[in-house]
Amino acid sequence: MNDQPGLLDKLTERVSRGFARRTSRRGLLGILGGSVVGAASLPLLPVARAAGGGQPKAADVPDPGDDTTCEYWRYCAIDGFLCSCCGGSINTCPPGTEMSPITWIGTCLNPADGKSYVISYNDCCGKVGCGNCLCNRNEGDRPMYVPPKSNDINWCLGTQSAIYNCSTAIVIGLAVE
Repeated sequence: MNDQPGLLDKLTERVSRGFARRTSRRGLLGILGGSVVGAASLPLLPVARAAGGGQPKAADVPDPGDDTTCEYWRYCAIDGFLCSCCGGSINTCPPGTEMSPITWIGTCLNPADGKSYVISYNDCCGKVGCGNCLCNRNEGDRPMYVPPKSNDINWCLGTQSAIYNCSTAIVIGLAVE
């Protein structure tokens, strides 16, 4: 075999020695520690999870009940005025309001098919609360230190106005058992 170092060996040595000259041990440990903490905090960030392959479309989900009453199946974890009583629907905001991109979620049992669905509760923002059909159901609600599962937060963040109007209840997928 050839005892002389190859081009890749020389390049690796040059890069390693240059990095060692520019970085202290403490600096390297700081970078590694920051990377570990940063990677560990990624699951804490809010994520939009759209229905992917194999997930039912909203039109395919049986939808029994009256969406203007608090007992409607999708409202198992809602807290606020129902958009279906305020000029919008269970999926859309009333005219003149804007849907918040940040939401809380719940898992509700559909009585028509006996399956549980993940529901995204989006607040509609930009006009004063409509005052119709106040509904406060807290099934599966968690304390405020678990924000994605808490319905006690004003979710009108990321919109033009932080003024709350009403809440929607959008099916985003079948719950995993």
